[in-house]
Amino acid sequence: MKKIIKQVSDNIIQITTTDERWYVKEVKNKKGEVIDNLFVPSVTWIAGHYPKGIGFYKWLAEHGWNEAETIKNAAGDKGSKVHNAIVDLIDGKEVKMDDQYINNTTGQPEELSLEEYECLMSFKNWFDEVKPKVILKETVVFNKQYGYAGTVDLVCKIGKELYIIDFKTSQYIWPESELQLSAYKHASKKNVKLAILQLGYRRNKNKFKFTEIEDKFNLFLAARQIWQEENSKVVPLQKDYPISLLLNTADAKPKKNAVHNKQVVKKVSQHPIRR
Repeated sequence: MKKIIKQVSDNIIQITTTDERWYVKEVKNKKGEVIDNLFVPSVTWIAGHYPKGIGFYKWLAEHGWNEAETIKNAAGDKGSKVHNAIVDLIDGKEVKMDDQYINNTTGQPEELSLEEYECLMSFKNWFDEVKPKVILKETVVFNKQYGYAGTVDLVCKIGKELYIIDFKTSQYIWPESELQLSAYKHASKKNVKLAILQLGYRRNKNKFKFTEIEDKFNLFLAARQIWQEENSKVVPLQKDYPISLLLNTADAKPKKNAVHNKQVVKKVSQHPIRR
């Protein structure tokens, strides 16, 4: 989790934590001074309120809630590791089969699995075949008008066309994925095409599938209304903490050289953890 640390009194600091559900942006006055922090929900959180379709509910009924949650978490960890490795590849770094990437569930580094490495191989196949010109990668987009933000996997040019591309390591494309891309488009350049790149795809020899997506921003806004209805009272976790701690014992004496933190700097991250 990322933290915003703010001193609210001589003895109290306020810490606001942001996870994959919230993004935060500094609000500045005309002088460029930070006067507030604006919190908005993530694109994925909002889009998750859109109906997932009969296929998903059949899958959920087949596996049961607990097993389905375990599968989803494992898939999320896989996707995160693959995304991070792709960033390294785009940056010109060599990625080896036994390289380690952070598992978001455990918080510990672990080697790439064979399945994850195959996803990277399929990304390389796509990249070598299509030869996209990378414009941006893992970039945060923020829509103040409708109140949301998200992280775009890749903005690139393919031929003369500009694309926003979302990477998926699943075998299926759920409707909410299309809504996510549409939201990214309307938080950035609108004259852009949308596509999902499925990696490790098992139904063709290339092991990837590139699917262009229609703009469905109106459906995203419908999901945004549902999100607002169900989460109107939900706010980022915020708690006050004392600046320092000292046990009240007879032997406890303050150290002469002890430094007491009475000038806590405001710290804002615009890139909360998303996967």
